[in-house]
Amino acid sequence: MVNYKFLLLLLPVFIAYFFKNELSKYEIHGYAQGTDYTISYYAYDKIVTKGNIDSLLNEIDLSMSLYKKGSLINQFNNTDQEVKTDRFISEVLKKSFEINKDTKGIFDITVEPLVQAWGFGPKKELKEPDSAEVKAILNCVGMQNLIFKKGLLRKLKPCIKIDLNGIAQGYSVDLVSSYLEQRGIKHYIAEIGGEIRILGPKPNGDPMKIGIEGPDENGTPAIRHVVALNHGAITTSGNYRKFHQNGTKKISHLINPKTGYPLNNEMISVTVYAHDAITADGYDNALMAMHLQEAIKFVEHRKDLEAYFVYHRKDGKVADILTTGFKKLITP
Repeated sequence: MVNYKFLLLLLPVFIAYFFKNELSKYEIHGYAQGTDYTISYYAYDKIVTKGNIDSLLNEIDLSMSLYKKGSLINQFNNTDQEVKTDRFISEVLKKSFEINKDTKGIFDITVEPLVQAWGFGPKKELKEPDSAEVKAILNCVGMQNLIFKKGLLRKLKPCIKIDLNGIAQGYSVDLVSSYLEQRGIKHYIAEIGGEIRILGPKPNGDPMKIGIEGPDENGTPAIRHVVALNHGAITTSGNYRKFHQNGTKKISHLINPKTGYPLNNEMISVTVYAHDAITADGYDNALMAMHLQEAIKFVEHRKDLEAYFVYHRKDGKVADILTTGFKKLITP
């Protein structure tokens, strides 16, 4: 005899099972680290919330943000004593030393005094530094003045200060990605301020697609290419969004740690593909500081990097070029 009462009790369970068996898309939008972020993921339920992401990003800021007075990075910058680092700064320092060595000092986290002097730091500067000031500040720049050993960081000169903005956002994307994966999410796009990491494909088998931005002939941001990815990270560094205007001259927020002056070469933007976002983010600024052919050669000699360059030709017109591997990422 069929127990219809029992079947009716089980009916909601069966319905819930079949509906939960289909992945749904969830999106989280927020503001952190001075920019917008968007997290898109596919799951059976809303297992990651905006509160989860905000909490993680706030924890990172308490470690590495120059805009939070009590952050660990500010504690280090404001003392001449040795400081015990946390796991966030430790991981970023390890990668920073690696990229500093690989780029022969073009990537340098001790640029904080220069960034501040040129008006791109937490404190407002009313005038540009003159050549004598730049020369004096350069004495306080150089990662050879940092000693990092067994979780302890110290400076060899009291005036040394660090700025992790050139790599910390990529690292933040990696941490968010790691958090998503720890929650069992296997299909996502994590983006903070244009720095992106992807794990795919979509549940239907299609690759994840993202637009690659760059300036058009008028300097207006526009989507120049679309890439299809199933894994990896893409970050962009450019001088067409963040700058100061001095008459007709644009002063880039990207500072050359060797000369002490804002970048002023043919580069407009560099988009880098790498396995993780901390790597891509660390290299994109360094590539911006190189001349085009030097940058292309640098990337082509490193199997874990690909890049897309937007630059000014000698006649002033905007042009672009892709490394061999980056071309393979572009959708037809």
